[in-house]
Amino acid sequence: MKTFCSFIVLLAITIGVNAQSAEKAKEILDKVSAQTKAYPSIIADFSFKMENLQENIEEIYDGSITLKDNKYKVSLMDVDTYFDGEVMYTHMIDAGEVNITLPDPDDEETLNPATIFNIYQDGYKLNYVGEGNAEGRDVYEIDLYPTNRDKPYSRIKLLIFQDDLTLFSFRQVGKDGNNYTVIVKKMITNKQVDDKTFVFDTAAHSDVDVIDMR
Repeated sequence: MKTFCSFIVLLAITIGVNAQSAEKAKEILDKVSAQTKAYPSIIADFSFKMENLQENIEEIYDGSITLKDNKYKVSLMDVDTYFDGEVMYTHMIDAGEVNITLPDPDDEETLNPATIFNIYQDGYKLNYVGEGNAEGRDVYEIDLYPTNRDKPYSRIKLLIFQDDLTLFSFRQVGKDGNNYTVIVKKMITNKQVDDKTFVFDTAAHSDVDVIDMR
């Protein structure tokens, strides 16, 4: 009986701590999300790491991204991806080809970069891990666990700078052993960006084969 009572007390404490942890995480992420929405745009340089510890694989690439509302343009690994909020243009530079598609919003394989700052609001359990340090600055460490177990990843880890509530890194832990990490190297948040930035300009790339898959 004494052991059972001790278990109940421990369970109650654990539930209370988990609730406080989720509340703390949400409080921080709410501030980050509100601040991000106030920016006219986000322009950032980043590094992208793909790793599989079991296979001893690690590849790192530099990239850039421009975000505005639900629109984005990403340049990474010789591919420029444009998304105007509805249509996606995938320009494979080396192949001299651009594919035009209507992306599936329910696609589980990839995360829309425009949703990074509000992804926590639906479909995730939040856990405030604690404080740490990155690049000589204090950070908050927060884990997101998808409630949908069919997701191809088991966890997302965010590191957020404490002093200005900007994102330092985003790490997706895959169930197949493949992990993906984005580290923000430079961020500009005070520029006005024309919506044309998020549409592939076929007239300016007359030598590119256009494959419309819509």
